[in-house]
Amino acid sequence: MSLDQLVDKIVEKIQDELESRESFEVEASGRHVHLSQKDLDTLFGHGYQLTKAKDLSQPGQYACQERLTVLGPKGSFHNVVILGPVRGESQVEVSLTDCLQLGTKAPIRESGDIEGTPGVILANGNKVVSLDKGLIVAKRHVHMTPEDAARAGVENHEIVQVKVEGERPLIFDDVVIRVSPKFATYMHIDYDEANACGFKKGTRGHIIKKK
Repeated sequence: MSLDQLVDKIVEKIQDELESRESFEVEASGRHVHLSQKDLDTLFGHGYQLTKAKDLSQPGQYACQERLTVLGPKGSFHNVVILGPVRGESQVEVSLTDCLQLGTKAPIRESGDIEGTPGVILANGNKVVSLDKGLIVAKRHVHMTPEDAARAGVENHEIVQVKVEGERPLIFDDVVIRVSPKFATYMHIDYDEANACGFKKGTRGHIIKKK
């Protein structure tokens, strides 16, 4: 190996290490439900506690064994997972494609921003809750620790572009950064977006432009 080839190899290795530090794993999130304790009580019984099935990437968040049916004006989804723990208000997250089957239109919002959103019906057998708001399409986002945000030079609620690598590399615009010491650093997209970029487990992305 010549000296030039050795230098090129060292430079390439350094670049790969830098990209690895600056990139983050991408996760695809399917349709799911967050419940308030009040709605959980109505659907499963007073004082009911959710049963953890598996932990999620975000600390303290988990998928539950319990499932619900989500009903819209024209269609429904069965066996929809509930994510815990309980929240102050119930919220249902779907994709734009899901909205077509439900027969309703949901706005693209950050999680928790449910004012002015359409409602939806949740059912567990013959127990039903009719939400007057809470149906959203989640805005694509990156959860970041304060340390990772500082390293990337971004702030909470900043809008950026993210390049997602893979068989169909894609640049996502209008990605919101969400920073908290309670987070782990992961990008979340829905299945519509995942299909567009050829997502598979282990897919990574990195910020390429800050606005």
